Amino acid sequence: MIGMGWWGLRRATSRSEYLVAGRRLGFAMYSGTMSAVVLGGASTIGGVGLGYKYGISGAWMVFAIGLGILLLSALFARRIVRLKVYTVSQMLDLRYGGSSSRVSGAVMWAYTLMLTVTSTIAYSTIFTVLFGLPKAVGVVVGGSIVVLYSVLGGMWSITLTDIVQFVVKTIGILFLLLPISLSAAGGFDGIRERLNDPAVFDVGNIGVGTIVTYLLIYVFGLLIGQDIWQRVFTARSPEVAVAGGVTSGLYCLVYAVAGALIGTAGRALYPGIANSDEAFATIVENLLPTGVRGLVLAAALAAMMSTSSGALIACATVASNDIWKRGNKGDGDVHSNRMFTLVLGVVAIGIAVALNDVVAALTVAYNILVGGLLVAILGGLVWKRGTQIGAMASMAMGSLTAITFMVLDGVLADSPIYYSLGASLVTYVVVSLATPPTDPAVLAAWNRRVAGGATEEELVSS
Repeated sequence: MIGMGWWGLRRATSRSEYLVAGRRLGFAMYSGTMSAVVLGGASTIGGVGLGYKYGISGAWMVFAIGLGILLLSALFARRIVRLKVYTVSQMLDLRYGGSSSRVSGAVMWAYTLMLTVTSTIAYSTIFTVLFGLPKAVGVVVGGSIVVLYSVLGGMWSITLTDIVQFVVKTIGILFLLLPISLSAAGGFDGIRERLNDPAVFDVGNIGVGTIVTYLLIYVFGLLIGQDIWQRVFTARSPEVAVAGGVTSGLYCLVYAVAGALIGTAGRALYPGIANSDEAFATIVENLLPTGVRGLVLAAALAAMMSTSSGALIACATVASNDIWKRGNKGDGDVHSNRMFTLVLGVVAIGIAVALNDVVAALTVAYNILVGGLLVAILGGLVWKRGTQIGAMASMAMGSLTAITFMVLDGVLADSPIYYSLGASLVTYVVVSLATPPTDPAVLAAWNRRVAGGATEEELVSS
């Protein structure tokens, strides 16, 4: 991974090359890197853990991620590629006019930072199994590798490492751990006999409320996340973004079912695991022979690293382009982008050492993202009457509502996402209708941009 990062250093000679791989990835690299970035530690460790706890119904979290990628690719990918921007916040500036990027950038920055943290936390489970290392040491070792290759080559290094990680992950999880664990448990009939619980094969066992919450958080979150949009920006053409994204979404659906089945088999084999997040490591440690065990653990590390590196470069991009405003947009900007990546990587490692719950941390990130930005972003794409003041008020109200109800009702409660989306939508519509429409010249420039009438140099001004 570090060697590929060093190789990527030679390619990342401009801002475009460093942040979006020169916008020239083809179908194979695009679909592989998109699959790698969305399926991380929470999808792998957390997905198996949910399968251990709820049976096949535990697939819903990762299934919702796959649905999000499918919808993004089918409905919005063409327009996103044609915009030729670097961040979601730049898209908002183009659509509404003026500058709202610091507000939206702050929300997106918090989301991408927490997403980096969740995958970084998950390293510790693997290094503990392999070497008996304490959590903090495992986080620092794994996190340092990711930060190093991300800083060196930016999106080029991340794309190259993603492809290797995607291959390792596919072999380790789908072709090794899934069939081996099912076989050891005696197949579906053996699982039924061992557990004597028909609920493990009930797709609704996790609860309707939880399923709806997963769909709201992850489907909508995947539609608007900077880490996902930044991968869409790397596509060579709108056609690549659509075809590669649909392929990636279908892969995620398969991965979701595989993780839940592995967890279900693990529950049949090792029913006494107190913490379901430890199910993956326990299954691997006790079930697989030497060699195969190493490859599957490497697959888990690959899943974590791909998401962590993608979220880290997204976090640095938002910080450097939306929050820390600078006039320089040229090639000299690469050095400052590297510095942002390095500093934020160190911060993420520090937070990861202090936190424990992977799924809870990911839920915090998506609650803030979806509650704060979904309405303003999708409203800008589909409703011409939406205004800048309406968008900013919507972002503020949604974010504050999400945070308030996470404090009052708990991070994993359903209320934060429901109330924040409702508050954000009402605020957006009411304030937009109460304020003057967007300047026709701004909308004309936006329509030209969406139609593909923009060059790489014609980026959003500060």
